[in-house]
Amino acid sequence: MTINIGKTVFSDAGRICRIATAMALLSAGMLAAGGCSTSNTSNTAPVAGVEGPKDTGSYPNLNIPPQVAAKQLTKEETDAKLAQLKGEQQAQLAKSGGGGQTASPAALNSLAKNHGDQALKQIETKCDPALDPSCN
Repeated sequence: MTINIGKTVFSDAGRICRIATAMALLSAGMLAAGGCSTSNTSNTAPVAGVEGPKDTGSYPNLNIPPQVAAKQLTKEETDAKLAQLKGEQQAQLAKSGGGGQTASPAALNSLAKNHGDQALKQIETKCDPALDPSCN
């Protein structure tokens, strides 16, 4: 009796493995066929400046500092830029009246409840004579 159970279990496992292998091969074949079905290369853009690694025949010298892409800012220039940004931030806060304060949750909840209705009323009261000839 034990032999029959083992035989059934192992034969089912083999069948499942064969089905899974067949499905994997079919899906790989479909991907390969689908990936190679186009031959239109007129829309491809050339890749500029990508050459990849080159074999120079020698090891790189890590003692030579690399060339920088741009001139580095001095401490004074950095401080001047930060002061300018802080000034612009303060001007923006003063313009909006924020002052760095956030609205209370109750005010935000009230705004969320009423804003949609208020916006709809505002839109409905305005009419454009160009779009609606019956508009006053």
